[in-house]
Amino acid sequence: MGVEFTALHWIYVIFIVLIIGFMVKRRDTTLICVVGIFMLAIVATGDLTSSISGVFNSFIYAITELLSTILIISIIVAMSRVMMTSGINEVMVAPFTKIIKTPALAYWTIGLLMMIISWFFWPSPAVALLGAVLLPVAIRAGLPALGVAMAMNLFGHGIALSSDFVIQGAPKLTADAAGIPVGDVVSASIPLVITMGVVTTIVAYIFLRRDMKRGTLLLNTANSAEENGEQETLENLLSIGHKRFFAVLIPFAFILDVIAMSVFKLQGSDATALIGGTSVFILLLLSIVAHKTEGLEKTTSYLIQGFQFGFKVFGPVIPIAAFFYLGDAGFTQILGDHLPAASHGIVNDLGVGLAAIVPLTKEIAVITLAVVGAITGLDGSGFSGISLAGSVGSLFGNALGGGTATLTALGQITAIWVGGGTLIPWALIPAAAICNVSPFELARRNLIPVIIGLVVTTIVAVFLI
Repeated sequence: MGVEFTALHWIYVIFIVLIIGFMVKRRDTTLICVVGIFMLAIVATGDLTSSISGVFNSFIYAITELLSTILIISIIVAMSRVMMTSGINEVMVAPFTKIIKTPALAYWTIGLLMMIISWFFWPSPAVALLGAVLLPVAIRAGLPALGVAMAMNLFGHGIALSSDFVIQGAPKLTADAAGIPVGDVVSASIPLVITMGVVTTIVAYIFLRRDMKRGTLLLNTANSAEENGEQETLENLLSIGHKRFFAVLIPFAFILDVIAMSVFKLQGSDATALIGGTSVFILLLLSIVAHKTEGLEKTTSYLIQGFQFGFKVFGPVIPIAAFFYLGDAGFTQILGDHLPAASHGIVNDLGVGLAAIVPLTKEIAVITLAVVGAITGLDGSGFSGISLAGSVGSLFGNALGGGTATLTALGQITAIWVGGGTLIPWALIPAAAICNVSPFELARRNLIPVIIGLVVTTIVAVFLI
């Protein structure tokens, strides 16, 4: 039986095209998404009051779906703040300073350490945790500041953020938009993440070594006086014994979490809750021990800083996520039962219809998802558009009769590598600032390695579907 298309389906398609168009022009899409939600609501219900309420209710739905992700990131950022304030981060990375003796060891050690820490702490806090301590060590080993920024950037905002295996914020966004379990996206992303990460970081290192030999990259020994001053004034919050104790306790606690995830088969929200609860207790403990009588007030202060960061990151995501949730199960919950009786959701209907009229091949689908993902990353967020990648992945997966998870994972990876902080200059500011280099120069250095990585990863995705 054929799919019955209604005005709702065509409105959804029109606004997807508009959203992509505005992203290409590097314009904000919040207004377009809100208008799209209202148009779907007014056509579905025919009631002005319900349609206006529908916009607000769609935001509530999106926030409800994303709340665990926003909360975990906020708590982890709050915890990282107290770790930096108390100087625990310096002690945690101190053993690695003994390893960093050559430029090659500096690049790969900082990169791998950044990737691991970013999986647990999120890349932006991880940059601050690592950068101030390891930058001088790397420079002494002969790696230019730009090379340090590249390593932190490619491994943190590239590999770790695009995979997000532990916190699972990115997979949740794309999986929800695609209407599939988070675990499916995570599993499908593993070979793609490995391909993208290995190719990009190796190519970047080869280019870096070439330019160092040519003498076109000079060592930059400058560091932020503000950071140095801050570290000096915060030196006495904890004794060295306390710092060493917590430097061992914190990684040990998270390792236990990872073991528990494996043993008890925890994924998605369950895994997120475990990491989040652990982070809360670490935050409380560190605040009380470090600030003593002021610990109660400081705990609240750190949480406020964390929530400010979390909602700043996800503020642009909520409207666009609200729109794309209407493409799947969210439509009925937000607006009511106004789709045709045989409908399985707007996106699923479009996928089935596309399969019937377009000779879609897996090669075309994969290339399209890679391009869509890259376009959604042009706003420099990386997260604001991955719901679109999930929605289009579901659309093409239904048309092909399979491969939704791989297509969704590819869109997620391309979106975050482009927009999450490796190619868009204004998204590169954390790593560039801590290393005192130009974000535009860092983006230029990343461009060719990332493009090569994206091309190879896209080719690999064709064979995985």
